[in-house]
Amino acid sequence: MKLALAIAFTVFSLPALAQSQGKAQVFPAADVHSQLAKLVDEAKAKGSSAYVLGDYGTHAIRLSARTASGGGEIHAHFDDVMVVTEGTATLITGGTVIDPHTASDGEIRGTGIQNGVSRTISVGDVIHIPAGTPHQLIVALGTAYSYIVIKVKE
Repeated sequence: MKLALAIAFTVFSLPALAQSQGKAQVFPAADVHSQLAKLVDEAKAKGSSAYVLGDYGTHAIRLSARTASGGGEIHAHFDDVMVVTEGTATLITGGTVIDPHTASDGEIRGTGIQNGVSRTISVGDVIHIPAGTPHQLIVALGTAYSYIVIKVKE
């Protein structure tokens, strides 16, 4: 009985120990805004640009900017949690990916989404897109759209 209690205590203590050993990180707002401004400048030439703030195994924090619409996509193994920081875009979710193909990273990509639900998203909006959900961002020509995205692995 004592051995069982000792084992149970040890097993249930491990998650708390693992959490206390992590190092907290703070990404100052000025640095985030500066990096997003650089990404918008890069996106003006390429259509999109991204920067990884941190990759922690179970999730990653990224900054992204777009000046062009993206194609349709489905993430098989992670959710997207986004916070819009600049601009407005149309988010299409659901439906089916047009001309789907599997990319080298195992994700499904295509030219767009058909029969999805469209909604306008803008600064301050928080979006959650579960793994397996078809989605696409449409950005109006001549505009910039930027966001913070947390990629949560399933």
